[in-house]
Amino acid sequence: MEEVPDHLENGLQIVFIGFNPSIRSGELGHHYANPRNNFWRILQQSGLTPRLYEAAEDGELLKLGYGFTNIVARPTVGAEDITREEYHTGRELLRGKLEQYRPQIACFVGKGVYTEFSRRPKAQWGFQTAEPVVDGVREFVAPSSSGLVRMPMSEIVGIYRQLYDFIQEKG
Repeated sequence: MEEVPDHLENGLQIVFIGFNPSIRSGELGHHYANPRNNFWRILQQSGLTPRLYEAAEDGELLKLGYGFTNIVARPTVGAEDITREEYHTGRELLRGKLEQYRPQIACFVGKGVYTEFSRRPKAQWGFQTAEPVVDGVREFVAPSSSGLVRMPMSEIVGIYRQLYDFIQEKG
């Protein structure tokens, strides 16, 4: 199965970083393509996007200052299918991408994505207070957008809303 292409360029406000693509995303070639994933609804409801985008439009978000990548590129059924070796390689590749493109914010979509990348045992929601892994790139941890997450949607949207508020203040 094909890897889902990154959408990255210099000067982005936010790069959203997932564990890895779902099988559906791998089949369609777009980020967050599983219809049970709430990612696109969360972006709209938090104010980060002016309308509800579809996964097929993921590349269009570059115009809004948002990019996409994953810690592991291989599509799987679930994050539990990712090997330790893939995480090790993925950490190095992700660090290189963040160093190259230097987004203002690296938004980790799930605490596990952040802890795998940073090698820190814990994370809180929102902006991280620890020294960032890549100097000058602010780290933000947001809940996973998977439909399996048990947190109420209003709480998830509220956490993503912190990103919107930050961008508005800097704007």
